[in-house]
Amino acid sequence: MRKKTANHFSRMVLAALFTILCSLFTTPARAQTEVNDSIIHAIDSIYSRMVADTVPTVLQQEDTLSVVVAEKPLKAERDWSTWRPNPQKALWLALVIPGGGQIYNRKYWKLPIVYGGFMGCIYAMRWNNMMYKDYAQAYLDLVDNDPNTASYNQFLHLGRQINASNEERYKNIFKKRKDRFRRYRDLSFFCMVGVYAISVVDAYVDAELSEFDISKDLSMKVRPTVMGNGAGQNPLYAASLGVNCSISF
Repeated sequence: MRKKTANHFSRMVLAALFTILCSLFTTPARAQTEVNDSIIHAIDSIYSRMVADTVPTVLQQEDTLSVVVAEKPLKAERDWSTWRPNPQKALWLALVIPGGGQIYNRKYWKLPIVYGGFMGCIYAMRWNNMMYKDYAQAYLDLVDNDPNTASYNQFLHLGRQINASNEERYKNIFKKRKDRFRRYRDLSFFCMVGVYAISVVDAYVDAELSEFDISKDLSMKVRPTVMGNGAGQNPLYAASLGVNCSISF
């Protein structure tokens, strides 16, 4: 807007100068003076009008800019040195997302422990479930008396065979191993639930203890002292030695 006004004003000044020069060479002296005065008066009025039209527009633009700036203040950067986690928020994040509470508390070093516990429990659960299914199928093949179903042979040592003399022994072995791996599978599941519960409790307690005062003002002093026991009037018998324990907060 300012640039456009300046260009328009320059053109008007050049036109006025050209008119003055032409009048100087084509009119008498007195007439030239009157013409010059009228031209100057016209230029002054035009300039005053241009300034009067431009200044309110510029002020209005500045007011609009100030209003926009006032409506959109700059967001201050968070000071992480004074930030403290919310225990309730940490609890809900840990319940919804395993390890989410540790991320919210900014304790990233705990994530390998949490996720490592989950992965270990999941692997143990899958492994024990696979072994349970294999031994369960072997036990079923052994008790059905069907020679076409002999998956139990993969568990026998090289050269060993199951016959009437050792059939009951192998039935007992396969049944015990089947029950053992099923128990280990269930135990792995409960261990995974325990890891989940520990991660939730850790996130909540960690957020609660973030406000705990661990400054140097916390101290405990233990020193010997003389305490009165009120045994008599004699100060030698009315006093006794003891230990004074003081805690400063």
